Amino acid sequence: MTTPRVRAETAFGCLALAALGLSACGPTPPAKPEKPSVATSAADVGGMAALISAARKEGGLNTIALPRDWADYGGLIDGFEKKYGIKVTVSNPNGHSEDEVSAVARSGSRPDAPDVVDVGDTFARAASEQKLLAPYKVTEYDAIPSSQKDPRARWYNNYGGYISIGCDARRVRPCPQTFAELLSPEYRGKVALEGNPTRSGTAFASVYAAALANNGSFDNIQPGLDFFAKLNRIGNLNPVPSTSATVDNGRTPIAINWDYVNLGYTDQLRGKGVDWQVSIPFDGSFAQYYAQAVNKNAPHPAAARLWEEYLFSPEGQNLRLRGYARPVLMAAMAKNGTLDKAAAAKLPTVEGTPEFPTDAQLEKARKAVDQSWPKAVPGESPPGREVPTGRPEF
Repeated sequence: MTTPRVRAETAFGCLALAALGLSACGPTPPAKPEKPSVATSAADVGGMAALISAARKEGGLNTIALPRDWADYGGLIDGFEKKYGIKVTVSNPNGHSEDEVSAVARSGSRPDAPDVVDVGDTFARAASEQKLLAPYKVTEYDAIPSSQKDPRARWYNNYGGYISIGCDARRVRPCPQTFAELLSPEYRGKVALEGNPTRSGTAFASVYAAALANNGSFDNIQPGLDFFAKLNRIGNLNPVPSTSATVDNGRTPIAINWDYVNLGYTDQLRGKGVDWQVSIPFDGSFAQYYAQAVNKNAPHPAAARLWEEYLFSPEGQNLRLRGYARPVLMAAMAKNGTLDKAAAAKLPTVEGTPEFPTDAQLEKARKAVDQSWPKAVPGESPPGREVPTGRPEF
């Protein structure tokens, strides 16, 4: 009988206070909206409408290392600007994760500091440890697989893809489809990486894929290093880092890159007469994601958070898909009916169920590449775009 009496007394007390015009009982009044710079969700600033309004007042968004032909960043930037009337500035568009994190650390609270970053999750973790990132839960945070996000919401993976081999069929016949075929004499001086694997995640992932193709494992990347050492020794490795420009002008007739980048080149250069063919090597299938994060000292804190909301919205995720990248929310969108099925049907088919390295395996592999690449391929090629990323689930 004790519990009912306590409840009755509590109710009586609330009624008595109400009669006196007081409000000590009942629902807690809504908290005063937070400033965007400390908001950990849209609700903190009063909801999405309030966040949009604050972002529009700021009027701009500073980004870094976002090439327009990378995972449809061109479409995403145009879509964001059109939808919200906010100008997006891109500095160092061909930079890489190391450049992004360094820029955030170096710029402090300057007005030209990057508001957001797009980095491999290894670098996102490092930036978190340096306390450079702001925790912020996008609306779809709970739908992101747990292995694809920081539990404190300081970063979360957004899109991913598979390592592939792109080939200019006008200049190369036949086009290689496996790592083993890249060792053939007819490909002398033709096989290019996206950059140096000690700094470029794309190139790092290419070494990992080559390791898997040569009896290596997630615990043993050395066979990949040995493969590129041999490729270099026989003269097949091209020292020029591949870009859309080098593919267009024929300087890199064979390019190892993410499938969404190579497939994007196919569409981009078809009108210029380039017959760019893309294969995902079955002997070394390797896939990963890229992470998004907000700079703790973002000069446009509301726009930074709104940008993340846009990237994880159905519109943003489908734009990734139309750029041949696999959105992290692909499975969730397929279930709720928001997935662009036509775009999804254009993704290349990959045989088997993919497996992915753990964080410890990635770190071990990174150290091995850092130590051994200069010996395997003497002479540092210009840096590429990214660094190792996290484990995909698609």
